[in-house]
Amino acid sequence: MYITITPQKLGASYSQSVADFVAYLEKENEDRSLEDMDHFFNQYDEEISNTEVVREIDKNTAKLKKTEPKFYSITVNPSAHELKRLQNHSDELKQYTRALMVEYAKAFNREIEGRPVTVDDIKYYAKIEYQRTYKGTDKAIQENAPYQGKILRLKNEIQQIKNGKLQGNVAAKEKQIKQLEKDAPHKLNGKMIKQGMPKEGAQSHIHIIVSRKDVSNTYSLSPGSKYKASEVAMHGNMVKRGFNRDQFFSASERSFDRLFGYKRNYVETYNARKTLISNPKAYYASIMGLPTNQRAIAFKFISKTGINTTLMNIPTNKVQLVLKAIKQLKRGIVKAIESSSIGI
Repeated sequence: MYITITPQKLGASYSQSVADFVAYLEKENEDRSLEDMDHFFNQYDEEISNTEVVREIDKNTAKLKKTEPKFYSITVNPSAHELKRLQNHSDELKQYTRALMVEYAKAFNREIEGRPVTVDDIKYYAKIEYQRTYKGTDKAIQENAPYQGKILRLKNEIQQIKNGKLQGNVAAKEKQIKQLEKDAPHKLNGKMIKQGMPKEGAQSHIHIIVSRKDVSNTYSLSPGSKYKASEVAMHGNMVKRGFNRDQFFSASERSFDRLFGYKRNYVETYNARKTLISNPKAYYASIMGLPTNQRAIAFKFISKTGINTTLMNIPTNKVQLVLKAIKQLKRGIVKAIESSSIGI
């Protein structure tokens, strides 16, 4: 499970309307009939129109400055292994979204009229998407890039030949193109993988639009707060502030595991990824300390990122080789996370 929370920006400034983002999330509906479209939903309602989402988010911005985010985007990316646990992606991911947003509300160190923030204070709209496309950061695209570059040059030369601007044999160049497409290291269903192509396998994920203001349009609830939990004096009163991301991410995993009976391996946890970034040696030690069957599962997950897990079995007294394994592991997993193609 990989979850991100980001304010929506257009260049250096924050988006003043959610309209463009909503339009982007409607892309999977473009060629669908009305009855086959996927709609937005929230904690209690289904089939919410994009018009309603834009209207409700855009009007819920009282006293917010242009330099402040009006809404946040939460993206929830279950791994392929987690998705396999689900029987019905549409219904179960909606169920999970609603449980996740309960934990989101709990992560605020805020009070509204003397009580803790609850999910009923949160104005949000969510949408499930079922496809992903290959991006420039994906390994397959990067390793196919030299072949793609040569193909584009050949196609340009063919066009110049046809326009009479260059001498050459079109058939020979077309043959070269076919050979390059054949030689490219990454293919899908026999075709060379290119940027924008849909990815194979289960790719279901969740997009959530969350208003910065609560449902009453009175209180600011920012998950981007740099404070986890603190109090500050305002108008002579002590006011709680902060949002605990660590709490939210960890609780979100526990909610998934509880709802679907999922047995989470150490390397799949948010705490493990956090440890990998901050203390790779501790991450390595934790994996090596797992029971044999759990360690084998951990290695299986790690191998999906392209890491050579034989390096992980190096005796700990061979320090340099162990460090090499750790560095390779960190680079591979971080890169996989950034490309949103994580298997763990």
